[in-house]
Amino acid sequence: MTAVDFEAFVERLANVAGEAVMPFFRTSIGVENKAGRGFDPVTAADHAGEAAMRQLIKVTFPNHGVIGEEFGSEGDGAEYVWVLDPIDGTRGFITGLPTWGTLIGLLKSGAPVYGMMSQPFTKERFFGDGGSARYRGPLGDRRLRTRPCATIEQAIMSATSPRIFTGDDLTAFERLEAVTRTTRYGGDCYAYCMLAAGQIDLVVETDLKPYDIVALIPIIEGAGGVVTDWNGGPASNGGRVIAAGDKRVHAAAMEILNKA
Repeated sequence: MTAVDFEAFVERLANVAGEAVMPFFRTSIGVENKAGRGFDPVTAADHAGEAAMRQLIKVTFPNHGVIGEEFGSEGDGAEYVWVLDPIDGTRGFITGLPTWGTLIGLLKSGAPVYGMMSQPFTKERFFGDGGSARYRGPLGDRRLRTRPCATIEQAIMSATSPRIFTGDDLTAFERLEAVTRTTRYGGDCYAYCMLAAGQIDLVVETDLKPYDIVALIPIIEGAGGVVTDWNGGPASNGGRVIAAGDKRVHAAAMEILNKA
């Protein structure tokens, strides 16, 4: 089967996740901290959204594997593996901001072949298969395209927070931030989709997990962008990630981040 064969099923996954998550949004939902140090929030909405998607996958494709933020990995050596994050941007979710989304990615033999970011509150969906990417929502149904950006000095950059960088990574990020036009924080998965839509030129992150990025790779690449780790390798394992709408900006950002 190709990624196209799964398109309707991904829509169903997004629907059940949205139905499970939305009753909790902008309510007095309880929040737990998953981190031993710092703050890594998780809510009943995260658990409900992932459980709903896992159940639908198990019933429909029992031989497929699943990797999820909340309930771990199951059958991750299968040919097809679903990579799920029911609420990417939980900090936004718990503060009532719509800068979060449900991430649904599909790996085939370890490579990302399809991805969707669904934002059920704004009723927007961004999806792609690496060859093309589309948006569907209040602004209509349209193809996603990154925008050209000739130099790093012209680039608008996004990162979740400057606090995610430490040590040499923080020094490298500050060096990059000093030369870009401006930086916007707090976008989580939404920032990557805005890059695919041609609103942002560069997203730089560190300490990502596969469920944070796998779904976004086919969207960014399908829109004409490039996403790698800081060394130019595959980004699907997470870690330190650079996404850019223009290859020139990607190359310049890598050079600055890796400057000795």
